[in-house]
Amino acid sequence: MAASLQSAVFLSNRIDPHRRLFASPARSLPGTKGSILVVRSDGRISGRLSGRNLITNAVAVECCFTKADTPTSSTDSKPGHELLLFEALREGLEEEMDRDPRVCVMGEDVGHYGGSYKVTKGLAPKYGDLRVLDTPIAENSFTGMGIGAAMTGLRPVIEGMNMGFLLLAYNQISNNCGMLHYTSGGQFKIPVVIRGPGGVGRQLGAEHSQRLESYFQSIPGLQMVACSTPYNAKGLMKAAIRSDNPVVLFEHVLLYNLKERIPDEEYVLCLEEAEMVRPGEHVTILTYSRMRYHVMQAAKTLVNKGYDPEVIDIRSLKPFDLYTIGNSVKKTHRVLIVEECMRTGGIGSSLRAAIIDNFWDYLDAPIMCLSSQDVPTPYAGTLEEWTVVQPAQIVAAVEQLCQ
Repeated sequence: MAASLQSAVFLSNRIDPHRRLFASPARSLPGTKGSILVVRSDGRISGRLSGRNLITNAVAVECCFTKADTPTSSTDSKPGHELLLFEALREGLEEEMDRDPRVCVMGEDVGHYGGSYKVTKGLAPKYGDLRVLDTPIAENSFTGMGIGAAMTGLRPVIEGMNMGFLLLAYNQISNNCGMLHYTSGGQFKIPVVIRGPGGVGRQLGAEHSQRLESYFQSIPGLQMVACSTPYNAKGLMKAAIRSDNPVVLFEHVLLYNLKERIPDEEYVLCLEEAEMVRPGEHVTILTYSRMRYHVMQAAKTLVNKGYDPEVIDIRSLKPFDLYTIGNSVKKTHRVLIVEECMRTGGIGSSLRAAIIDNFWDYLDAPIMCLSSQDVPTPYAGTLEEWTVVQPAQIVAAVEQLCQ
């Protein structure tokens, strides 16, 4: 750990974020205007031509499309290119590192190994091993280092090799990452992204099948988003990096190999906007992450049975997009929430409370919530399936709601 901290101190001494790199695009580095910043562990700084000017004070809200402008699917732009979800995350991260020299990455094996799921593959040779910093197995330490770097003007992306490991950094995420902007009286911003794989995989065992949404939702100051497609993975990654708020980006371990065609041109999604996956009339189904695909599988059965479900991927876990959700509730008057999070204290509980508080008069039936069972995730595959929501349960719940 000492070696990494010394490297961080060296970097901060070598590069004054207010004077040398970040004051303006024209003054970022002498003679390297519009270049990619490469910072190596021996202190050498070099630039590579990128043909782009730097944008210094970008925040997510400035880059959000309006509802009318946001493409509804990645196929709207032609020809586009196909990417797996983990490749889309990498492309978004790489574009932001090209655009803004303040963006850096840190975490276990993110450098020359390329990350445990290869999201950062190829970034260390391109940007140097101080912009892509391999850390010791010390989550609390490198998360705190990232938060400190954000306080000085950098925009770190902190990878948890598994989201369950970030429980070791909960003190840093809660007391520092979420609260420092408030407790400093606005003197510090914490533009940090915390990301990594989580969720129930295939026989990964209880400790590697954590869903930390319920842990982080109660921390003031944090934003939380969950990606579910290559298209929104890239768009949310870029928006999270540009945000001046700390953002937790949840990635599901079983979705990394999803393939989709995404636009060739640059796009950035809004961090606080849900996605209408399937319009319908009879019932609103709210979901996110991997459960989106269980819901869509159930929707095929429901259509064959004469039901017309409206499916919304909420994407923003904190805050909720109550505009999109509310309009759907006013239309269907019935709500089913499907999540992989635990039932007790999960996202579904908070979402149900928000709907009751704001749209009670529009409900014609009690809100139903399907969640994972409140048990440690078993290792045995058959038992593992029993702990999470399956499509047949979704079909049965909709039939009950619509009676």
